[in-house]
Amino acid sequence: MRKSVLGTAGTAFGTAGTAFGTAGTAFGTACVTVLALGLGTAPATAAPPAASQGFGWEPAPSAPWDVPAGERCAFPVHGEPIVDEVVRRELPPPAEGVTRAAYKGDLVIRVTNKETGAHYDADVSGTALVDVYASGAQFWRALGPVLLGVGEGNLARGLYVVDGAYTIDISPTGSKTVAGPAVRTDSLCARID
Repeated sequence: MRKSVLGTAGTAFGTAGTAFGTAGTAFGTACVTVLALGLGTAPATAAPPAASQGFGWEPAPSAPWDVPAGERCAFPVHGEPIVDEVVRRELPPPAEGVTRAAYKGDLVIRVTNKETGAHYDADVSGTALVDVYASGAQFWRALGPVLLGVGEGNLARGLYVVDGAYTIDISPTGSKTVAGPAVRTDSLCARID
């Protein structure tokens, strides 16, 4: 299981990287938040994960989700966490009308082609500091892998594992823009086609 650790790469995000250093280092449910925008799912409630949470951290488990054919991939897709040790911590808001949270914990999502049964276990245990605006927009500072469902944005429609050191800007309408000094994408639609 890979755990992403902020080191000097965290400084690429300025004070946001510093917040990561004190808030935690592995990502999880923020991935589901992005999927929720693209797939119509929401985090479920469950028992706290076995991993040590530490002061101020709360469980943030992910829910299974389904996407119809043509919405992300050419075929219907099912996603379900098979490892989910995600916790979330609220941080001081950077401005009025903005909430900020950090996410950590191992997360592996099994992504399955519902027509053929082909599946891929995506390790999306990256790191994220997420600002959510009253308008519904979000801005993520991420390091490591995140599962991202894209309908509109600067990536083609699909499901991706996005990895590296990058930001994700999500508009109130759900359009996603991924940018950063080091970004790699892996198409999950291609992996399970």
